[in-house]
Amino acid sequence: MSLVSFRDVVKKYDTKITVNHLSLDIGEGEVFGLLGPNGAGKSTTIHMLSGLLNASSGDITVGGYSIKNQPLEVKRRIGLVPQELAIYETLTARENVTFFGKLYGLRGKLLQERVAEALQFVGLLERAGDKPQTFSGGMKRRLNIACAIMHRPKLIIMDEPTVGIDPQSRNHILDSVRELNKLGSTVIYTSHYMEEVEAICSRVGILDNGKLIACGSKEELKQQAGQEEKLIFEIDRKLGQAAEEMTQHPGVRRIDEQENGTTVEVTVKESPSMLQDLLFIIQKHGITLRKLTRVEPNLESMFLQMTGRTLRDE
Repeated sequence: MSLVSFRDVVKKYDTKITVNHLSLDIGEGEVFGLLGPNGAGKSTTIHMLSGLLNASSGDITVGGYSIKNQPLEVKRRIGLVPQELAIYETLTARENVTFFGKLYGLRGKLLQERVAEALQFVGLLERAGDKPQTFSGGMKRRLNIACAIMHRPKLIIMDEPTVGIDPQSRNHILDSVRELNKLGSTVIYTSHYMEEVEAICSRVGILDNGKLIACGSKEELKQQAGQEEKLIFEIDRKLGQAAEEMTQHPGVRRIDEQENGTTVEVTVKESPSMLQDLLFIIQKHGITLRKLTRVEPNLESMFLQMTGRTLRDE
């Protein structure tokens, strides 16, 4: 069941189209990664979903409510963790979370309970009376998350939540995403760190030039990209004639033999019988296989193949 639906969404500035007829469904209970080079339309998409920008055409719904026609209903169901910190340095951590809770209509005992719950969740309850100006970058990021989740939103949008923080804080935030998802929240996650998206997201969408060019699980993206993988064979002697026979296989793209000749890296187009075919050739030529390592493509290699750019390109 879809919680978020984009239907033919366009955002245009004069003649420049930043989001180009985007249609996308994000299921309830997903952790969905949104990737793209800088300028691809990620931030614009997030801003339209959260109601900070109006779409030029098309519509976005959250839980069946239209951001165009029922914006307040949509915003009640969203918690936004923006890329730029949205906290008040001169208020205490507790006062920051309380302020955002009141914006969502929470009052009295329920408000106090939710404030304590959110601060406890991000590991800042003991620092509730301290001001963010005394916090590290990672602590400020965690406070930012507390402000976004204290009303228990159905959808949490995290836009680059780990930029510029230490590894311990990064791990804490990633663990928090997993825990929020277990508690029932759907999460949309954007990051320049591919390993984060690969670790926590069940599906990924890739934007480029305002268009959704790929969407799916890692395995589905791999199929869409026609991604190659590498097989590393450690054998007892050089391939010799076996190398020529392997290169004639339609799935083999390249064979690289190390200087010693007993370590061979074969780049292949994946197919169900590929590995079996290569093992048969090796065995037929009387070569003993000592070790086999399969190096599958990662999300970064798939991203680069699809976009042709690094994530940080302007």
